[in-house]
Amino acid sequence: MENITLTVKGMTCMGCVKSVKNVLAPIPGVAVVDIVLESGQVAISFDPTKAGPDQFKTAIQDAGYEVVGNG
Repeated sequence: MENITLTVKGMTCMGCVKSVKNVLAPIPGVAVVDIVLESGQVAISFDPTKAGPDQFKTAIQDAGYEVVGNG
């Protein structure tokens, strides 16, 4: 498993957190999604043979949020 933390802009409530989790969790290879609303940090544990950061960023952007950084 690998871990990545993305900074997501635009999440303002727990509904937003749920929306982001709901678009990331079904991606094959995603094991855990932890989100801290206050900082906009989205931590993802995943199998790199099945998924990667580009998929996560696309899913988050498609949900209407902006990925502003990672690492």
